[in-house]
Amino acid sequence: MMQTSKSEILFLEAQKLIPGGVNSPVRACGAVGGQPVFIRNGDKSKIYDVDGNQYIDYVLSWGPLILGHRPSCVIDALNKVLEIGTSFGAPTELETQLARLVIDMVPSVEKIRMVNSGTEATMSAIRLARGYTGRDIVIKFDGCYHGHADTLLVAAGSGVATLGIPGSSGVPDSVISKTLSLKFNDIEEFIMVMEKIGDKVAGVILEPVAGNMGFVPPINGFLQTLRHVTSRYGAILIFDEVMTGFRVSKGSAQGLFGIIPDLTCFGKVIGGGLPVGAYGGKKEIMDHIAPVGKVYQAGTLSGNPLAMAAGIATLKELQKKDVYETLENRTEKLMKGFQSAADAAGISLNTGHVGSMAGFFFSSEDIHNFDDAKKCNLEQFAKFYRLMLKKGVYLAPSQFEACFVSLAHSDDDIDQTILAAREAMAEI
Repeated sequence: MMQTSKSEILFLEAQKLIPGGVNSPVRACGAVGGQPVFIRNGDKSKIYDVDGNQYIDYVLSWGPLILGHRPSCVIDALNKVLEIGTSFGAPTELETQLARLVIDMVPSVEKIRMVNSGTEATMSAIRLARGYTGRDIVIKFDGCYHGHADTLLVAAGSGVATLGIPGSSGVPDSVISKTLSLKFNDIEEFIMVMEKIGDKVAGVILEPVAGNMGFVPPINGFLQTLRHVTSRYGAILIFDEVMTGFRVSKGSAQGLFGIIPDLTCFGKVIGGGLPVGAYGGKKEIMDHIAPVGKVYQAGTLSGNPLAMAAGIATLKELQKKDVYETLENRTEKLMKGFQSAADAAGISLNTGHVGSMAGFFFSSEDIHNFDDAKKCNLEQFAKFYRLMLKKGVYLAPSQFEACFVSLAHSDDDIDQTILAAREAMAEI
């Protein structure tokens, strides 16, 4: 029997001091009818809670830990930095080294600016698009989450979707009046809107593979249409690859699909488990950022040596032979196992993956957008989540989140997870 008494005590204590007891809303586990387990430590593919329970981890800190927990290359790099200092607020060579790695791996990026989070990256990219074009309107897509910056909290995914919040209190209408949210994967709607207002649009931002309305890949022609139409009207195409960057392929989603955006936002994997974000793109656009341009953006801890070292170690590891083939094979095996478990139990399940990013919906219908995602069976998901947790499998506590596989996951981990899924589906 799974014991959680220490986690329960800690959660009660946390709620007295922290809003909801958590520092990011989805962690509260309210959408799945439970309470969070408090984590003590992680190692390779596993995490361990304060009550001593072990879990195979498919959250991986919401995506960054593509090498697993505490990989030796990252720990060694961090230890070296700790001997010289944690932050200087001045340039170090590590910043240039990480920048060069990203630029070498992602052809669309000619220059890059480091920040501290994905939210900072998307917020800054939007400001840059507006500053570069001299236009105000930004187009996003329903269910795509780009962080909690005011401008982008319109029909957002992730925790906003999980909690059923249409936007956010505290964001003035005047701030979001220039943000238009369209239906993801709807080619005709996008073309129609751009034909009407394309010359007023500063930028179009999206997750090339959505992971914040659940896992939803682009349909054939969607990304190609965005690239073609934004170019026609002089709008900046921004790929939010905070989640997909270096996760779905060595060249990120844009490399996988053969699309070259104008700007790209990074986070998660690029930091190797530490808080890092970045945005980059064409030189002519990036040179509009201060101090060489008039678009201002700054950050005290941006490019700090600990974060840069972790990112460098991670990206170097991902350049090794067969890394992405291994990740793809393990993720495919996991999703096929989930599908087989559901089929055997007579439960409707829709699974999918791109690289080591994956997801599933309790639905008999194909999921192409946020409206489709919201029609899935949330009650079945909540039951599945709770059962899998009891069986030692740690999944994201929301139907509207993706799951992830790391290089640390073994075939035995995958087999154990599939067995747990079969048992859970049978109980449902």
